[in-house]
Amino acid sequence: MNGEQVLITAAELAERLARGERPVLLDVRWSLGGPNGRQEYAAGHLPGAVFADLENELAVPVAPGSAEEAAGGRHPLPSRAAFEEAARSWGIDDGDAVVVYDATSGQAAARAWWMLRDAGLESVRVLDGGLGAWTAAGLPLEQGAGVPERGNVTLGEGRLPRIGADEAAAFAQPRPGAPAGGVLLDARAAERYRGEVEPVDPRAGHIPGALSAPTADNLAADGTFLPPAALRERFAALGADGRRPVAVYCGSGVTAAHDILALAVAGIDAALYPGSFSQWSRDPSRPVAVGAEPSAAGAGRAGGPENSPGA
Repeated sequence: MNGEQVLITAAELAERLARGERPVLLDVRWSLGGPNGRQEYAAGHLPGAVFADLENELAVPVAPGSAEEAAGGRHPLPSRAAFEEAARSWGIDDGDAVVVYDATSGQAAARAWWMLRDAGLESVRVLDGGLGAWTAAGLPLEQGAGVPERGNVTLGEGRLPRIGADEAAAFAQPRPGAPAGGVLLDARAAERYRGEVEPVDPRAGHIPGALSAPTADNLAADGTFLPPAALRERFAALGADGRRPVAVYCGSGVTAAHDILALAVAGIDAALYPGSFSQWSRDPSRPVAVGAEPSAAGAGRAGGPENSPGA
């Protein structure tokens, strides 16, 4: 992904649509712990856009406290066959260009972008600034729920790098005498990284050795992504300068994709830890650090009830 175009502006998308180009538009509205975004989609979306359900199509639904949740986290990736079925239901054909967006900060859209690229689609871009940028430009919305013609896309899997829990541990804290590890970034809000709050997972804190890289710091005040040079500076300050391998986790593999997208804008490849902290924190054998420092002491502290971003 290094150096590829991953974003599209509202003006550029509107111009392409006016020229008669027809990328598949996916509306991926979603919020952690919030209602399904389908009703908001029906109330107003980009013309021709199709709703993609993050909880049921971009993840495998799991029951809280289940063995499945412990094994794969709160938003496990679906099987190749299940994701292919979803993509066909959205009307995607082989060779189609796809543009994804949401109505918040781009976290859900980034999850869809990562999954589609991982599945082998070559032309997938995120609408920079999302629905807000589109409406701020005075561009029209459409109401109702469209039913696209079924697509014929064939998806693969595993085209993008990913890691598991053991690799995450090695990334952040290599064994004594082993070569220097990589850079492990935590994309959740800083208060969750520090262990001050934990709204959904059983232990508060972060993977020891991980560095805090909240997704809010990827964005300008208007909700669009920072320019490539600014993102390179941001990530270089965290040690992610392209010279060492980089991996990202969050709460459940959603928010992390936003950091991976921002890293791609900066020209840096990064791996995803899909199970993320929701998997890590459910394994009692895995240590958890709290505080602002990567390896601060104090494992296993319970979190408070406050809500905080970083799914």
